[in-house]
Formats: sequence, C-alpha cells, structure tokens
Amino acid sequence: MKLIIMTKATFFVEEDKILTTLFDEGMDNLHLYKPESEPIYSERLLTLLPNEFYGKITVHDHFYLKEEFKLKGIHINSADGEAPQGYRGSISRTCHAISELKEAKKKSNYVLLKTFFDSQSNPNDKASLDFNELKEASRRGLIDKKVYAMGGMNIDNVRVAKDLGFGGVVICGDLWNRFDIHTGIDFKGLIAHFRELRKVID
Repeated sequence: MKLIIMTKATFFVEEDKILTTLFDEGMDNLHLYKPESEPIYSERLLTLLPNEFYGKITVHDHFYLKEEFKLKGIHINSADGEAPQGYRGSISRTCHAISELKEAKKKSNYVLLKTFFDSQSNPNDKASLDFNELKEASRRGLIDKKVYAMGGMNIDNVRVAKDLGFGGVVICGDLWNRFDIHTGIDFKGLIAHFRELRKVID
C-alpha cells in the first residue's frame, strides 16, 4: 500500500524543515497543494528543499513547476480535467464519485477517491461515499492499486481502506494537526506519527 502526504493548504515558517525531514524519513510521494496561492510562494518553498527530493513531488496547479523543478508529476483536481497540451509525464486525478473511477483510471497513473471520512483539515469536507457502495466497487474491481483513499484518513481507518483493496491512502490533517503552525518549533511528534503511519501501511 502506498502513502501520499498532502501539504497543508497554507504556507508556514517551518514547512521546508518538516518536509525535508519527512523525505529523510522515507516519504516518497508529496502532493504540493496550495490552492488560490501565488505561484511564487510554491517556487520559494521548492527552492528551500534539497533538489534530490524533487522527483518525489506532485504539484497541484501551477503545472509549469513540474518542468522547471523536474518534479514527479501533476495532479488534476477533477476526474475529467485535461492535462496541459503536449504534457508528458505522471498524472493523477481526484474522483468525487465511484462512477468516475473507470474512465479516470484509464488516463491517470493513479486516482484519489474522496471523501472517504470527514476531513480533518477542512470542516466543510464531509464524508460522501457510502460504505456498501465501496464494498461493491471493490468486489467489481473498480477499487484497486491505482485508487487511493482520501479524506479523513488516519492510522485507525487506514486498515479499512486496506481491507477494501485501495492501493494507497492520502494523509493530510491527521499529520499536520500535530503541529501548531503559529507557535510550534518542535515537530518531533509529527515525525513520530509519520513513522507510525508508515508501519501501519507497510
């Protein structure tokens, strides 16, 4: 099972240090998600990270960053969105319904299916997937190694996703809620939690 870490939606002072430590700890797929932000801030964050990790970063929006920094790939925030003309490289997409999976998988390296549980980073993002429908989708092979569970994922419910046959999970709030971006300096607890996540997923 694969593990994707998605950034907080906002930038914060210690972010580059935490991300670098997570990469050192074995993070191999980071989704850089900074909606409604100016691209210059994403550029600045990337320049603060060791370039040896660029090949493990997938960017949402500002797709030119993929080529400029030789990143892993791009993420399209819908099932049917188009990649930039002439784009060659890894593509992932977000699906908001089981019915979108079949077609989205055909044109993606992997897809994120949301919202699995109530989001821990966005209180307005409520669970939208019926568990019985998920079990049926799993039985029909719609959920497979190319489909990653997203939304409210944590150590406890990673096992649920694994049992349903998901190929991976996306972790956001479960990790970032362990660090106060306004007052925090010590992020040992966050890193310790990442290690626990990796144990459960491996």
